[in-house]
Amino acid sequence: MSLQLNCDLGESFGSWKMGLDDAAMPHIDLANIACGFHAGDPLVMQHTLSLAKQNNVTIGAHPGYPDLAGFGRRSIKTSAAELKAMLLYQIAAIDGMASTLGLTLEYVKPHGAMYNDMMADTAMRETVMAAISSYHRPLILMLQSTPEAEQHEQEAQEAGIHLWFEVFADRCYADDGKLLARSQAGAVHRTEKMLSQVKQLKEHGTITTVSGKTLRLRADTLCVHGDNMDGVNAIQQIRELIKSCV
Repeated sequence: MSLQLNCDLGESFGSWKMGLDDAAMPHIDLANIACGFHAGDPLVMQHTLSLAKQNNVTIGAHPGYPDLAGFGRRSIKTSAAELKAMLLYQIAAIDGMASTLGLTLEYVKPHGAMYNDMMADTAMRETVMAAISSYHRPLILMLQSTPEAEQHEQEAQEAGIHLWFEVFADRCYADDGKLLARSQAGAVHRTEKMLSQVKQLKEHGTITTVSGKTLRLRADTLCVHGDNMDGVNAIQQIRELIKSCV
């Protein structure tokens, strides 16, 4: 992969609208589509899949905790068996709907609290990998890139799956390679700094941390956001920047 852009989409449900999917889809490579637990519903899933097909965008499942009220941003304690079943249920739902449109689901990117919990808990991460490995056909897991990428790659190999490492365009990184907490000043980059970070990643494979340290991160894909027109405009600028980089 060559620093493809991924975006969380299909997160409306019922009369509640979230994001500008129609505006963002033409400018991305990978669509992480909500599966109905943290957001999304059958009609929204179908519409988002159709948009992806029209724009030749690769599709992935974006499963989360069953938490519509909290948008999947609250941790929920589950057993390994429950987590595995929860993931397979959501993956199968979006995969089945995709198949009816002649599309092939390629990967899985857990959402919100599930994603954060997985990154912090080795046992949970191994359960997620085991769930994906047990699916009836191969799927790739999208995982946050950290200095522990080699360890995570080894875990994936043992589970028999492949990884895509994700880096964030608009987030500042702490010296340990984790995202700087949003409660801290400078956690979210403004446009100029965001574009500078993307350029550095594309040309050198590194980012500059909050203290000025240069940190190398494996980067297959870049997370972008289409929540509003400013976000969509930023995606377009990132796309042009990536094209212009040697």
